[in-house]
Amino acid sequence: QVQLVESGGGLVQAGDSLRLTCVASGSRFSINNMGWYRQAPGKQRELVAVVTSGGTTNYADSVKGRFTISRDNAKNTVYLQIDGLKPEDTAVYYCNADVLLRTTWTSFRAWGQGTQVTVSS
Repeated sequence: QVQLVESGGGLVQAGDSLRLTCVASGSRFSINNMGWYRQAPGKQRELVAVVTSGGTTNYADSVKGRFTISRDNAKNTVYLQIDGLKPEDTAVYYCNADVLLRTTWTSFRAWGQGTQVTVSS
C-alpha cells in the first residue's frame, strides 16, 4: 500500500507563512494528481489546491494569490506554501494522491492523517 504523511502545521499569527509537506511512501507505485484539502471545525472538507504530475495547478478561489502548491515527483512529495495566513485559514489540512499500484494495476485515492494549522489574530 501507499501511505501519505503530512508535516509543517502549527500555531501561527495572522500574516505569517507556513510550508506544509506531504510525503508518499510505499513500493511500486506511481502518482497522478496530488492535492491539499482542509476542514475547519463544523465545516465540510474543501479542496484547496491540486497539482497534476505534469505540474499544472488549480486553486480554490478563496486561496488564490496566497497559496502555492508544488511537487517533487522524484521524492513523491507535494508542498503547500501558505503566505499571509488569516484566522479563517485555521483548519486541519489533508493531502491526497491518486495512486496507481503497479503490482496489481489498481488505482485509488490515498489520504494523509492531516496536520493542524491554527492562525491567531
